[in-house]
Amino acid sequence: MSRASARACANLAFVKYWGKRDAALNLPTNSSISMTLDAAHTTTCVEIDPGLEKDEVWMSGEPAPGAFASRVIAHLERIRSLAGSATPARVHTSNNFPAGTGFASSASGFAALTCAASAALGLRLSRRDLSVLARKGSGSSCRSIHAGFVEWHAGQDDHSSFATQLADARHWNLVDLAVLVTEREKSVRSSDGHRLAANSPFWPSRTRSMASRLAEVRQALLKRDFHRFGREVETEALEMHAIMQTSAHEQRGAWQSGIFYMAADTLRLINAVQRWRQAGMEVYFTLDAGPTVHLLCLEDQSGDVLDAVQSLEGSQDWRTIACRPGPGAKLLSEIDAT
Repeated sequence: MSRASARACANLAFVKYWGKRDAALNLPTNSSISMTLDAAHTTTCVEIDPGLEKDEVWMSGEPAPGAFASRVIAHLERIRSLAGSATPARVHTSNNFPAGTGFASSASGFAALTCAASAALGLRLSRRDLSVLARKGSGSSCRSIHAGFVEWHAGQDDHSSFATQLADARHWNLVDLAVLVTEREKSVRSSDGHRLAANSPFWPSRTRSMASRLAEVRQALLKRDFHRFGREVETEALEMHAIMQTSAHEQRGAWQSGIFYMAADTLRLINAVQRWRQAGMEVYFTLDAGPTVHLLCLEDQSGDVLDAVQSLEGSQDWRTIACRPGPGAKLLSEIDAT
């Protein structure tokens, strides 16, 4: 029996991955830029055990839900095929943050799984190879392979779509105060949202503007121009949600005008950010496919922003996780994994 454990952090996209060119390979319609989040991570242990009759997947000490277990096993099959193995595996995985709330749990999950399973099976893969492989399990997981600030290059095919580091974690003292206004799992999976994105009448406009958006965010990030960066990132988040909210589709026999990931408290916090900026506070927001609001500020403003959040009525029911630029996916020692 061989075993390996790995830990990978979630990541927050500044330029979003939304829409796929190839769903089977998770090839995106556009490149994206993100920050790896130090305070939100998944720890995964993979045991290759010839004594097992079939694969086992455990989440936080309990049998994993069927849909998630199927995705994990499918990814194990990809990695086993590279290693020339057919031996069953036991997977134990856990997050230190809630899944399904717009906090990129699949990114950290499949990055950790890729690293742990590859090591357990004796594969020696480069960061680029790990990024390509992780992408097939969950698109955004290719970014969680790397530390700090990361760009996922859309590429042209399976081998050319991977992530690279734009800047290391020490490059900028950016803080993401992630405000979980609800921990209820979203009702529409991101994979379904990707598939429906092209139904939006605004989709062609978005695809035409992505090259310039990427260039603006990349340059602002590298120059540490916070106000230019914040404006672009906030606009990008709202444009993505406009696509979501106008992606008409049929669901269980009924017409739906779009996908609404925001909760009432999401909008309340967004409106508060606008007021805080008018009062001179340096803070911007972004959103992923979920109700969580990510408040972006520099380190010297983070205390004021947190105080402002906690002053809002009802905020005692919210959970806030302070994240800074974090490490890339890594293997763990037996001591670290426990």
